[in-house]
Amino acid sequence: MMLLSRRSLLAIAAVVDIALHARPAPVAAKLLAGRLGLPPRHLETLLQALVHAGILKGVRGPRGGYELARERRRITAADIARAAMEDASQDLGPPPQSALVDAVVAPEVAAASAAFLKVLAGVNVEELCARALAGQIGTRPEQDHFTI
Repeated sequence: MMLLSRRSLLAIAAVVDIALHARPAPVAAKLLAGRLGLPPRHLETLLQALVHAGILKGVRGPRGGYELARERRRITAADIARAAMEDASQDLGPPPQSALVDAVVAPEVAAASAAFLKVLAGVNVEELCARALAGQIGTRPEQDHFTI
């Protein structure tokens, strides 16, 4: 069972990719989408959510794209996952109205979510980039096609 949503996993991968490739110029959404194996339109709303959360910065213009809004070591996987989940929660509709959910299920899910995010808070983008570089993963555009 996967605890992290596909959207959150994609968001973390996108931020790490941007951290690896945003120098000297921002990363174009089209190139990022190509490396992640996605149509650009699927990625754009997620990137905008990360901009609104202060994780990414959008740069406009012909050589525009996305770059980190903060230092790599100051962005955790939990920050990214929260931003992705917060944006996606607007699509889910109202929560179920149930005493069972409120009294029994929700407190357990909340506790599990808090524990999970606590682990992700201990992992920052700098560490993820170091792992990618050590394994030569995501560092050369010609080899950078993976799916999530």
